[in-house]
Amino acid sequence: MEIEVKLRLPNKASHQKLLQLLSPFHITTQHQHNTFFDGTGSQLSSRRAVLRLRFYEQTDIPKCFICLKAKAVISNGVSRVEEDEEEVDPSIGYACLEDPGKLINVDSRVLGRVKEEFGANGFKGLGGFRTVRSVYEWNGVKLEVDEVKYEFGDLYEVECENVEPEKVKGMIETFFKENGIEYSESLMSKFAIFRAGKLPS
Repeated sequence: MEIEVKLRLPNKASHQKLLQLLSPFHITTQHQHNTFFDGTGSQLSSRRAVLRLRFYEQTDIPKCFICLKAKAVISNGVSRVEEDEEEVDPSIGYACLEDPGKLINVDSRVLGRVKEEFGANGFKGLGGFRTVRSVYEWNGVKLEVDEVKYEFGDLYEVECENVEPEKVKGMIETFFKENGIEYSESLMSKFAIFRAGKLPS
């Protein structure tokens, strides 16, 4: 179970202001390419699950992770989702990006689960989006500040994975209020927004 605080920033100005405030705590910036898949018979989506390939690009050693996410729930700015992830060879990932049908033959524990538990015997691509993620070590937690690039617009979000989400959310909200950072609780996952085809109002 992945438990994350998710807070949305209203615009690029708030995003830039936050990056500036957090700059002393910066660890790394990731360039992610996220792409999603379902079974050819919608076996995953019909049971509130999705398969994701995430590529880490613009780095010395490109990486790729395959991830099964299921039963996502967001409430009061806290996301809970069942997640199973493993690393795969990026060249295999890119081959599956070109031809989703190749996923069926990838030697992967996660894909084995997808075939066995969901009965997927073929795959179709759903598309995806890119994210620039700035990562910070701040007050004993890891903050991830995302700039999400959809075809229909950009979204700005702050995430923090933690087993004490309410406590961490309070810390982040206090920090935002003290520094005049506008924010709201995220109501939808990035994937749900992608599938809706428009930014939340």
